[in-house]
Amino acid sequence: MIASLLVANRGEIARRVIRTAKRLGIRAIAVYSEVDAGLPHVTEADEAVLIGPANPAQSYRNADAILAAAKATGAEAIHPGYGFLSENASFASTTEANGLIWVGPGAAAITAMGDKINARNLMAAAGVPVAPGTTDPAVSIEAALDAAATIGYPVMVKAAAGGGGMGMAVAADEAALRTEHEKVRGFAERMFGDGSVLIERYFPRVRHVEVQILGLADGRVVALGERDCSVQRRNQKLVEETPSPAVTPELRQRLLAAGVLAGQAVDYRNAGTVECLLDPTTGEFFFLEMNTRLQVEHPITEAVLGLDLVEEQLRVASGLAPTFDPDALAPRGHAIELRVNAEDPKRFLPGPGAITTWVEPSGEGIRVDCGYAAGTTVTPSYDSLMAKLIVHGADRADALAKARAAVAGFEIAGPKCNLPFFAELLDNAEFVSGDYDTGIVGRMR
Repeated sequence: MIASLLVANRGEIARRVIRTAKRLGIRAIAVYSEVDAGLPHVTEADEAVLIGPANPAQSYRNADAILAAAKATGAEAIHPGYGFLSENASFASTTEANGLIWVGPGAAAITAMGDKINARNLMAAAGVPVAPGTTDPAVSIEAALDAAATIGYPVMVKAAAGGGGMGMAVAADEAALRTEHEKVRGFAERMFGDGSVLIERYFPRVRHVEVQILGLADGRVVALGERDCSVQRRNQKLVEETPSPAVTPELRQRLLAAGVLAGQAVDYRNAGTVECLLDPTTGEFFFLEMNTRLQVEHPITEAVLGLDLVEEQLRVASGLAPTFDPDALAPRGHAIELRVNAEDPKRFLPGPGAITTWVEPSGEGIRVDCGYAAGTTVTPSYDSLMAKLIVHGADRADALAKARAAVAGFEIAGPKCNLPFFAELLDNAEFVSGDYDTGIVGRMR
C-alpha cells in the first residue's frame, strides 16, 4: 500500500481523502491556498504546504507548485480529488514521469474521454449506445446546420472539450442554432482552449443516470451500480440517489453492462463514472460522457455497498486486489445525497461569507462530508459546495424521511445556503413519487 499521499485539492474532497488515508495509516499531505489556511483539511492532515494565492491558476491548478510540494514532503503518490487537475492528462503523465504514483486512470484514458466527440466515437465502436449526433467537430455554423438538419430539431449544442455541465445550450430552430453555436464555441475557446462543438439530439424529457465503474489492478472493469442525478439547476447536479427509481432490473443489467464496456474500451484503471441520458418513456439510454476521476456523489454508492471507494482507489493504484468480491456485490437499501451549497435557495446565485453557525445533523444512516466549520469562510474564489449530506435508509421512503429530518437539523448561518430548497424538494409530490426528470427544478420555480 502507498505509504504517503499528497491530496491535490481542497475543502470537502481533500478532507474526505485524508480521512481514509489516515485510517489506513498513510501519511496524508494537504496543499492549500492563502485563503484556505484555516480550513479543516489543512489542520487534519499530517503535513500541509502553502502553494499559492487564492487564484486557482496560481494554486490548485498550478501543477509545478503541487509537484514541488510532493517532492519537498517526500510524498509517494498524488490523489487529485475532483475538479482542478483531476482530469488533466498532462498532469497525470507528469506526475508519473516524476516517479510518483497517480491515483486515477492513466493519461491515455483521460485523453480519450476528455473530448466528447472522440469519446462518443469510441463508445459507439465499443457497442455502447450513443445519441444521434456529429462524429466530427461542427467547426463552422454551416456544419452545425447540416448536422441539425439530419438529426432534427431541437438539438443540444455542446463544447466538445467541456465537462460538468458547462458549455451546453439547446437550439429549437435554425435561428437559435446560429446564436447558440457562436456562444458555445466562444465559451469553449475561453474556458477550455478548444472551440470544437458537438451537435446532438436533444431529449425534452430525460433522466441523468450514471454508472460507477472501477478498473481493477488485474485489468478487470467492474460496475458498482447506478446513480440518478436528475435534480439539476443549470445542468449542475443538486441531488443524487441510488438505486434510480426509474431503472428496472432489466434496464439496470443493460446499463451496468454498458458501463463495463465503456471502461474496457479504454483499458480503464481506478474509479470512473459513465454518464448516460435515459429516456424514461422508452427505456432507451445513451452515453453522455465519462468522468475519469472520483465523482462528487460517490458516497451514496459507498452507503449501499458498504465500501470505501477512496480505499479502493488507493488499492488499485498500489497494485492490490479490492477489498470486495466483484462477483458478490449486494447493494442494501437506498441512499440520497444533497449538495449543500453557499447559494440563494431560490435563484441559486452564489452567496459566500463567513460561517458563524455550523451544526451538523447526526444519527443512524446520516453522514456529512464537509469542507468547512464555524469560524471558516466560504470565499468567492472556488465552487460554492460547502457540504454533502448523505442519508441511507432501508428503502426510498425511509431515506426520504431521514433526509427531511437531517435537513431540518442542519444549521448554517453566515453565507447563503440552499437547505430551504431541499426542504421544499423533499416534500415535492413529483420528487417523492420518483417519477421526475431533469426539468423538475424548473417546474418548482
